[in-house]
Amino acid sequence: MTNNIKPYLFLVLCGCSLVMLSFGYRAGFGLFMEPLSDARGWGREVLATAFAVQNLVWGVCALLAGGVADRYGPSRVLYAGVIFYGFGMWGMALSTNGLEVLSTAGLLVGAGIAGTSFGIVLPALVKVVPKDKQGWVLGVGTAAGSFGQFAIVPLIQMLISYVGWYQSLQFLSLSTVLMLGFILPLARTEPAGGIEKSDVSFSLVKVASDALKVPSYLLLVFGFYVCGFHLAFITVHMPVYLADIGFSASVGAVSISVIGLFNIFGAYYAGIFSDRAQMSRILVIIYVARAIVISLFLILPKSIVSVLVFSALIGLLWLATVPPTSGLVAKFFGTRYMTYLYGIVFFSHQVGSFTGVWLGGELYQRFGNYDGVWIAGILLGFMAALLHFYIDEQSYEYKISTTIS
Repeated sequence: MTNNIKPYLFLVLCGCSLVMLSFGYRAGFGLFMEPLSDARGWGREVLATAFAVQNLVWGVCALLAGGVADRYGPSRVLYAGVIFYGFGMWGMALSTNGLEVLSTAGLLVGAGIAGTSFGIVLPALVKVVPKDKQGWVLGVGTAAGSFGQFAIVPLIQMLISYVGWYQSLQFLSLSTVLMLGFILPLARTEPAGGIEKSDVSFSLVKVASDALKVPSYLLLVFGFYVCGFHLAFITVHMPVYLADIGFSASVGAVSISVIGLFNIFGAYYAGIFSDRAQMSRILVIIYVARAIVISLFLILPKSIVSVLVFSALIGLLWLATVPPTSGLVAKFFGTRYMTYLYGIVFFSHQVGSFTGVWLGGELYQRFGNYDGVWIAGILLGFMAALLHFYIDEQSYEYKISTTIS
């Protein structure tokens, strides 16, 4: 009887496991910044640029992958993502110059993350659960990524400590095979004949054009840039920032892990609240809170306690933006083109990610500290809150449905 009531739970479990691995690997890349740069004789800006490009490629590929997933189903995108992810991390270990690491850690891994993370998996899960469970599944799926950050980042640091960064990257590359097992059940949910014939001629350009005429959608697109700026800068530069001010490498790993742990709760409850309250107001609160937390961290004395408290608080706000942001896309336009239209929003997020990671590396090389990027993050947090305050949460699905008439 339980299987008849909730047949979607196994699919949710598979999707969550896939996101957990994808996001867990990605969250650990900052741990390689110092050992890999030292081993190759690079300045910090080399890997910072590669990781910045990774985020930008992730955004571009997520946009393209969203269109492919909406047209043909998500499984092809997921399989391709695993291949790119695995080869990218293997190539990252073998890279000996800036161009090679840009191609592997930047281009290949970026494409791999795009094909295996939230932008593809969450819309797929939304389509297999009842409508009244959509906010819940967005929260659970996002929390799964956070659990990956909590569980996998410390394991990566242990691997680096015991076998070195080179073998660690090779092991992570081989372990992407695990992702394939989680894709198979999701692939079986796709129609055998692909999409309906009535949808074959739909124009992605027309869909995007109609969506971008909606002012509230534009505010969502611009606001998500700030989320990417915050997350990518902290993920990549937090471990080396803490090392610069005297903490050990393990403290950086613990910080990223604690962020992931507390984000499990933040993301889950953001999904729950997204079913009960105005999602735009939830986003206003999140961005204001981020700006305040970063401000306090910047001005207060640094200690193990302050690092852990900051990590916990920022973790509660970390991916809490994803359920209400993706939920607003579904509320605006329905789920038919959700993957693609969320991909547009997510592309803005990844432009912000590129900016945060790249700016962190550049300003560090110029001034020897990260103060300017922290201050920029505070100002952008307040700006994002203001943008989301003016979002009108009505449905605009009719504007999109006419594109396939």
